[in-house]
Amino acid sequence: MFSIQLSTSTFQYTPMDHSQSFTVTQPTRIQFGVGTIGNLGRTVQDFNGSNVFLVVDPGLVKAGIVNQITAPLDSAAIPYTLYDSIDPEPGLKLADKGYEIAKANGCDCVIGAGGGSAMDVAKAVAILLTNGGKAADYLGLDKIKKAGVPKIMVPTSAGTGAEVTFTAVFINEETGSKGGMNGAPLYPEAAILDPALTLSLPPQVTAFTGIDALTHALEAYTSTQAHIISEMYSLEAIELISRNLPQAYANGTNLKARSAMLMGSLLGGKALATAGVGLVHAMAYPMGGMFGIGHGLANAVLLPYVVEYNLIGNMEKFAILASVLGKNTDDMTTREAAERCVEALFELNADVGIPATLEDLDIPVDQIPEMARIALTVTRPVENNPRKPTLSEVINIYQMAHEGNSSILY
Repeated sequence: MFSIQLSTSTFQYTPMDHSQSFTVTQPTRIQFGVGTIGNLGRTVQDFNGSNVFLVVDPGLVKAGIVNQITAPLDSAAIPYTLYDSIDPEPGLKLADKGYEIAKANGCDCVIGAGGGSAMDVAKAVAILLTNGGKAADYLGLDKIKKAGVPKIMVPTSAGTGAEVTFTAVFINEETGSKGGMNGAPLYPEAAILDPALTLSLPPQVTAFTGIDALTHALEAYTSTQAHIISEMYSLEAIELISRNLPQAYANGTNLKARSAMLMGSLLGGKALATAGVGLVHAMAYPMGGMFGIGHGLANAVLLPYVVEYNLIGNMEKFAILASVLGKNTDDMTTREAAERCVEALFELNADVGIPATLEDLDIPVDQIPEMARIALTVTRPVENNPRKPTLSEVINIYQMAHEGNSSILY
């Protein structure tokens, strides 16, 4: 139990009513620890894979990390087809192209290694191999009818948590919009999380992906769909990430910090999968679709501004988050403590070099109304948000983020 002293009374967090109804699906087999990548060949065999389609971020090839992933496959004499034509914000055509290559090579198992982009493409290819058609056919919720071929995820950054989620997100090249496939068949069968694979991650990428993972956990914690299990994942993830991200950013070879970040990302992914995310994600989508801003970076810049807007939607939870984020909230009112959460997020962003405003990202101010309109069409995150936004309110949040205008920080 978290207990925070507020003014003369004690403000206590207790989990939601144990009689609350909810459903949790957690089918992914997880292997965590330094050296666990050596189990990749055996894991493929455990799921009856014999011919692998290996989707990797191109940066892994340049960094030489891909050899650490292919070596266990070579040792187990498992053939594989390497697919490294992955963009940071992947389009549907990348998934379709991957499917055609995997089908032509008779692949019966898919591995996604890298960040969320590689893992999302891998998930889509696995589904297309059994369902056929085009990736665009499965955008939305529960449109996938058949299970895919076995999917094994190997995250090499601590960010998306895609190794344990039922979502794969893409840009539709025809419309410029960003949307996701969502459904239980997208849950990976297995995930291997080896912290040693994250050691070479550059500081900037460490920051973007780390705040992305924090956003997943924080939005899941304050989601209207939150429950006792999702809250447990969220709070542990937030504490791990907020305490260890600055160290991982400052010294990428700090294996203890890297391990904590990878675990935080995993737990953030589980929180996301069980309670959903909120308005930060909805507002980040058009930034990716319209201007190619990476998902993690978009989330990171927007996070403190959206949280400031959300405060009145659940002040008690944001007050607790201030304490989890390291703020001393003794002798504060609930509102004062909640505002310290926003302050902590701005400070963490500054510590790890996150740009302070949308202007820093060259987002045109005259595009804000269109961005706001699109954001409100991302219905599930908007519905999960603790405060129900209007179009004018979303426009105002974008404008505040563009100008760096926060009543709490300044």
